[in-house]
This record gives sequence, C-alpha cells and structure tokens, in this order.
Amino acid sequence: MYRVGDYVFFENSSSNPYLIRRIEELNKTASGNVEAKVVCFYRRRDISHSLIQLADKHAKELEEEKENPTETELTEKQKHQLRHRELFLSRQYESLPATHIRGKCSVALLNETEAVLSYLDKEDTFFYSLVYDPTQKTLLADKGEIRVGPRFQADVPEMLQEGEADDRDQAKLEEKLWDPECPLTNKQIDQFLVVARAVGTFARALDCSSSVRQPSLHMSAAAASRDITLFHAMDTLHRHNYDLSSALSVLVPAGGPVLCRDEMEEWSASEAAMFEEALEKYGKDFNDIRQDFLPWKSLTSIIEYYYMWKTTDRYVQQKRLKAAEAESKLKQVYIPTYNKPNPNQISMTNGKMATVNGAGPGAYHAAGGGRACESCYTMQSAQWYSWGPPSMQCRLCVSCWMYWKKYGGLKMPSRAEGPEERTSPSPASNESRPRGHGPRQSNHMVPMRNSGSPKSSMKTKQAFLLQATRLTKLARHMCRDIIRLRRAARRPFVPINCGAIKAEYPYATHTHTHTHTHTHTHTHPHPDCPYQPPHLALCPPSVSFCFYYYYCYYYFCFCILPPPVSNKDCLSS
Repeated sequence: MYRVGDYVFFENSSSNPYLIRRIEELNKTASGNVEAKVVCFYRRRDISHSLIQLADKHAKELEEEKENPTETELTEKQKHQLRHRELFLSRQYESLPATHIRGKCSVALLNETEAVLSYLDKEDTFFYSLVYDPTQKTLLADKGEIRVGPRFQADVPEMLQEGEADDRDQAKLEEKLWDPECPLTNKQIDQFLVVARAVGTFARALDCSSSVRQPSLHMSAAAASRDITLFHAMDTLHRHNYDLSSALSVLVPAGGPVLCRDEMEEWSASEAAMFEEALEKYGKDFNDIRQDFLPWKSLTSIIEYYYMWKTTDRYVQQKRLKAAEAESKLKQVYIPTYNKPNPNQISMTNGKMATVNGAGPGAYHAAGGGRACESCYTMQSAQWYSWGPPSMQCRLCVSCWMYWKKYGGLKMPSRAEGPEERTSPSPASNESRPRGHGPRQSNHMVPMRNSGSPKSSMKTKQAFLLQATRLTKLARHMCRDIIRLRRAARRPFVPINCGAIKAEYPYATHTHTHTHTHTHTHTHPHPDCPYQPPHLALCPPSVSFCFYYYYCYYYFCFCILPPPVSNKDCLSS
C-alpha cells in the first residue's frame, strides 16, 4: 500500500537504476489508471561533474564545522557506497504511472549529529542536504538558519533599581503615533473618520483608473473604507495636534482630495492571477514567487498583498475548492508486487549465454559460459543480468544487480573508476536517463576483469615500442626552456623557432671553414672542434647544436685523453 508522502522507487527503464521520488498526489485518470504526482530526487550520477565537486566541498565544510567530527576514518568501500546514498532534492514535479512503483525507500535530510555510517547500516535509506535546480544547474543548501544575534534579538538592558532614573532619550527609542488622552471625544473622532471615507470615495470618482477598477459607487465606497484610508486619517489628525479643521484641510488640499491605496487596490487583475498561479506552484516561498512570476514587485509588496488576499472571498472560495478536491483525491493505492522477469536476465542456452524475456532463476551458473560479476567478481549466481552495451558482454550477479537498480552504482569500488563512482557504460537502449547531466564513461574504457578468468579478458591490441637513440635523448636536454618538447610534440606540424635558439646560443651557430687532413672541406660550429661530419652541416641549427655537444664529448675522449691509437685512426673510425 502506497500513500501520499511515501518515498518510492520508480522504474522507467529495465537496464537503468530506479528513480527515487516522493508521492505528492494520487490521481485517477479518465481511463481508470492511477497517476502519481511526484517530487524528483537526483543521484550524483545525474548531475554534472562541476556540481559534484561543489557538493563534496559543501560536505567537507560541514564536517569541519562539526563540534565532534567523525572519529573513525571511513574505508574506501564505505566512502564508495556512501556516495550512492546521497541524493539531491529538486522543486521539479512530474506525473508517473503508479504501476511503475517498485517499492518503498526512506529519504531524510542529512542529520549532522548522526554518524554517516548509520545510513549504510539501513537498507534502502538515502539522505540529502542540497537542492538541485535542473533548469539553472545550481545547488543550494536546504536548511534554515538559527537567527541569533543583535540583528534578530533585542539587547535587553539590565533592570533598573528601585528609584533609579532612566537616562535614555525616549524620543530616540520610540515614536508616539496616537495619544489616547487627546482632547477629542470618541464621537468627534468617528465623525472625522466618516469624512475621511467620503473624501476617499470622491477621490476615486475623480480618478480614471479607479473608475475602471471599481465601476460602481458601492465598490468605490468599500475600497475607501479599507484600513489604509483610516490609518492615514488618524495619522493626519495626530500630526496636527488633533485640530479637526487643520486635519480636514490636509485631506482636501488645493489640488484635489487625497487618494490612499493599498496593495490590494494597486495590483491589476492579471497580476493577481499570476500571484495565485505562483502561490499554487511554490506555496509561501515569496522569494521564488518574486523571481519567477513578479520580478517588478518588491518583496514587501508581495507579502503585504498575500495577507490582504487571505481576507478576500477569493481566498475563501479557493480554500473550499481545495478541501473538496482533497476529499475526492486518492489517499492511498495498492500496487501488487512486480514479479515479471527483467529483459536483462541471462539464460544459459546450449552452454552459451542468451538474454531472453522470461528467464527464471535456475541452477547456479558456473564460470564456463560467461564472465565474472563486474562488481564482486563472483563466478556463481542463481541468476545473471546483462549490464552495459551488448558488445562488452558485462554481467552482474543477483545481489549486485539489485544494488545497481536501487543505488545507481556498483557495490565494490574499482580502480578503473577514478574519483567518482563507477557507472554503467551507456546501455544499448536510450531510455530514461536524463541526458546532459550524468558523467560519461569514455568509449575506450574496458571494465576490470577477474584475473582468475582467462576468458574474461578483452581482445588485446597490438602494442609497439618507441626506442629513442642517444642523440634523441641528448637533444631532449638541450635548449629545454626554449624548445619545450612537450608542447612541440602536441603540434608536430608547427616548425620550431630556430631564431630564438640562435639568439640564445650564438657561438653554437657560428661556423668556421677549414681544411682537414681529409680530402674534403667542411664547416663546424666551434674553432676547437677538430672535425664535423658533412651531414651535420645540412641539419637545422637546433639539431646541429645538439650534435656539437655530442661530438665534443667524443673529442674529449679521443683527442685530449691519451688515445690507444692515433687521432687519425680514431677519427677515421
């Protein structure tokens, strides 16, 4: 039996995890089916990576603010599974068929005084602390604040002793708005208020906009009798020291009678309709009402209008209609246990795996016909379920499949996951999952396999080895601050700036021509170098500079040190 206010699992895809929703209403359609109006909750896998980082930062700040932080350090497995219990509340509503309900769960606002491990100990239990806006892609904290301090509480002075005088200036502390001991009698005050109402009615007759809003004399008189007119009249009488003649002259100045309007009269019919629509959607969240429906109104104006609107017949009628609708709506609905086979079930046919509808639980399947479980790496299970695209042939055991459906992740952490929880590779069917929110898994990622299953490894790709020569290794260390090999490697078709190298090492690019004992003429970069091969003169200056150091090393070994053979033999070799 499912009732309004229950947190439930909804299934809208056979391969994706359950949706977590809270039932707000149960409505019966014209066809006789039951639909549930629900509040949406989102998992970590449903929001962007940048917002996940923001949520982790918020959780870290909450942990630091605790008076008694968590004493026991969580293991990697506990951290991994705790991420699956975190949800994000949204203000988004949707209608789903009640027949898609797959069970109840529990969702609670994160209790800062409770240990986080308590959420792992309870089955089908989730928590949330932030509100996610799928339209604006924002996260906000969903908690109030305790308003303590001089901004919210008055500073109460110490109690005066008996006979002690109060030295404070009373004029700065308070303002008198009405003197109950005024010289006027109650009859005179009532007569003055009647005159003020008459002035207000006459002022509305002269005002064109008021004649459109209150076309009849009765409506104008009712509007003139509202509190705004009476408050203005009494304030005017007090400011003129209760002199009736002076107060009347202020109510009817030379330019015409004074017209006083409150928020109920200032708002147009279209604005009133928008306010009622916003109130139906957001409730008494006046900030959201102002932001999304009435941005040209001040927050003070909206709140004042709300409390005036509650005194009207319109509010009374709506309240009666809502009460009648609530009586006619369903309070609960019975949904039988869903026991149809999942299309992702794997059956063993002639020693081979096959995914068929209606595959019931049979004998334990051994490792001979398939892979290990992608989560717990077991090779035996009463039933297997395909997981991910068919080309990868991944599968989960019964326990891990139920964990995946309920919590939206794999039970055991994997080294292939990275910082976030591992999610399923994009399933073959493009069902249900909100696009654009969840983290993607790259197409080239291969799931971790059980090392004990040789058949579970993917097809290997041919590898190659790049073995650098000595000259290449030497060139990596020359002009490192100018060449920047890593950046140059990313742009192989952009030539290296040899001018900067020439400016940095001018002596290396300066050449001298001389005749060696050999029969040819050549160039070399340094006057002390005895020989430079002919192919060096054809190299770019940067490579020539590297060759220069290489051959200087040979010159030092064979020319300066006592050679075992003659220089001529060494050089010719």
